[in-house]
Amino acid sequence: MRRFRIVQQTQPCHIRAMKQVDVHTKFGDLTVTEDGGAVIRLSWGRSECADRSDVLDTAVAQLRAYDAGTLEEFDLPLEVRGSQLQRDVCAAMSDIPYGQTVTYGDIAKALGVPAQAIGQACGGNPIPIIIPCHRVMGAKGLTGFSGAGGVETKVALLRHEGGFLI
Repeated sequence: MRRFRIVQQTQPCHIRAMKQVDVHTKFGDLTVTEDGGAVIRLSWGRSECADRSDVLDTAVAQLRAYDAGTLEEFDLPLEVRGSQLQRDVCAAMSDIPYGQTVTYGDIAKALGVPAQAIGQACGGNPIPIIIPCHRVMGAKGLTGFSGAGGVETKVALLRHEGGFLI
């Protein structure tokens, strides 16, 4: 299971020297945010800046390769900022293989917490696509998605991967 750095306290964005870059994909325009040499966020939309760094350049290249169907596993330094449960759920989601799905209940059982808590942590995933929350389903099938486009984007990501839709 992957582990993430523990961040005890964060500073407001205007104090930090975070870097951002945009990348256009068939899933929408995405903004990747890097801080301290790790990707800390992926969000839909465009940013106000276009920074360069080795981490951002690699993230853009990998997102483009994923978009083109030539990359199945991201290899980027990631830092999930949040509670221990958030980090644990993100680590569990990162272990879901390309093109496969698991349920909230599967992750809940593995972590020993209620499925509802897993759903909330999935919805709070700060680095979607790279940390594949779209691969997590409800016990009875398709559920929501916090990215732009909602469940339609989740379906598009799963179809892109050839994933099984319950």
